[in-house]
Amino acid sequence: MTTTRKSTIRTALAALLCVTTSTLSFAQNDFCNTKNTAYKAGEKLTFHAYYNMGFIWIYAGNAVFTVQSQMYNGRKVYHVVGDGRTAKSYEWFYKVRDLYESHIDQESLLPLHHVRAVNEGTLSYKHEIVFDRTGHTATTANGNKYPISQCTQDVVSAIYFARNIDYSKYKPGDKIPFEMFLDDKTYPLYIKYMGREKVETKRGTFNAIKIVPLLIEGTLFSGGEGMAVWVSDDKNHLPLRVSSPIVIGSVKADLMEYENLNNPFSSVIKLDD
Repeated sequence: MTTTRKSTIRTALAALLCVTTSTLSFAQNDFCNTKNTAYKAGEKLTFHAYYNMGFIWIYAGNAVFTVQSQMYNGRKVYHVVGDGRTAKSYEWFYKVRDLYESHIDQESLLPLHHVRAVNEGTLSYKHEIVFDRTGHTATTANGNKYPISQCTQDVVSAIYFARNIDYSKYKPGDKIPFEMFLDDKTYPLYIKYMGREKVETKRGTFNAIKIVPLLIEGTLFSGGEGMAVWVSDDKNHLPLRVSSPIVIGSVKADLMEYENLNNPFSSVIKLDD
């Protein structure tokens, strides 16, 4: 397997796991003052990731997100886990097992604890963050403390906070700021609300809300507003499709399976077999 093909698989899965972290909406003052009505314990979402370099879309792997209700340091939390894996046909030469998880306070919807464990070929590392909401700090596994604002999210909690957004309060072109702590740094980001439209995915056709996040520049993306995200135009606000150009080619991720939704999936127009 060439280095380019290995990078392709890694990029598609990393985009799937990280990309929706930028779908967070709401003014910063509203980050701590919303109620969860979009999801519940027991929900399970399965996404498929695809890579394109030319005219062919290649299935690269999948990511499964689950939600469970637990206790963490005396607080009721949602334990959210995102598990990304390469397609089995690729694993004999390049195996990916990426795990993202957060313990999210059920009242504030703010993260208390976050873990990112990456295993990609010969690359392996683990990042852990503990959030002190009273002291407004984020402490990493090596003991370093960093100041954070009252409403700072992590890369997983942001996905689930975004699903409780009332997009009807925005008009196309509006930019909504938020902050995210990642890799020992707080990033000021925003998403741009683009409006409502129909979207066709590999799973079917849906009424959707389109948003464009500001990306953090890095090895996968060049930064800016190149990515587009479509979420279901119903009370679930499920990520339906993520699409983005990358350094070479482009990637997309589609929601393919779902279980134990908290609300009717009323945005469905047609489901494909």
